Amino acid sequence: MKYIGAHVSAAGGVFNAPKNAHDIGATAFALFTKNQRRWDAKALDENSIRKFKAACQRYNFSAAQILPHDSYLINLGHPESEGLQKSREAFVDEMQRCQQLGLTLLNFHPGSHLNKINEHDCLLRVAESINWALTETTSVKAVIENTAGQGTNLGYRFEQLATIIEHIEDKTRVGICLDTCHTFVSGYDLRSKEACDETFKAFADVVGFEFLSAMHINDSKVPFASRVDRHAPLGGGEIGWPCFQYIMQDARFEEIPMVLETTNPDIWAEEIRQLKEWAQ
Repeated sequence: MKYIGAHVSAAGGVFNAPKNAHDIGATAFALFTKNQRRWDAKALDENSIRKFKAACQRYNFSAAQILPHDSYLINLGHPESEGLQKSREAFVDEMQRCQQLGLTLLNFHPGSHLNKINEHDCLLRVAESINWALTETTSVKAVIENTAGQGTNLGYRFEQLATIIEHIEDKTRVGICLDTCHTFVSGYDLRSKEACDETFKAFADVVGFEFLSAMHINDSKVPFASRVDRHAPLGGGEIGWPCFQYIMQDARFEEIPMVLETTNPDIWAEEIRQLKEWAQ
């Protein structure tokens, strides 16, 4: 089964996110469990946790259908010790919040070298950060999102993702979230069935579909291989509809949260309906 949804608002409390997802016809959703642009956050209280779990049950969302995203400030490959430690502590806090909510996935961008260390050393720092976070938690999988490769961000090549995974001690607790926009702008074509065949074969060969744990379903506002992160509504960008039809009809993408981060929330329900039609 395909789990299809969007990154919905948790304004007013995390317990509002399941209803917001339900209201657009989603069978999956993403959310922030805290303000994504602040380091510190108020701890989750028991009432919020209880109401979140009750809302998930009411609207038929299991943990396998929910993809929380961590703070944008976190850089698990930070080249400086102070920034690295601050990021690691914030990341563990994010994982612990997921645990409290009964969630089993945490989506995050791997890290940036900031032109201060080489790429390989940065990737090793990311892996070290993940290993440490996994020892501090028990039930949450670290789901690495491939990036657009903008600036000094790493994780835009499948080989970089594979390097991180290679150095993770508990490989049962690491996965990949493939973002279609990021994949496309980092140099993997998705504009036709043939292009999708080639790109996903490369992913299978280099990383392995056994690590695919989630997807972000986005078109791209900018051209192929531009290394710029600009999302667009489905079919309204440089990728086009064939890619999304391909994914919905391919059994390799079953049973994982597939989440829209497209730029017009007003049409999310329409986009979800179209994807569901192809998935039948």
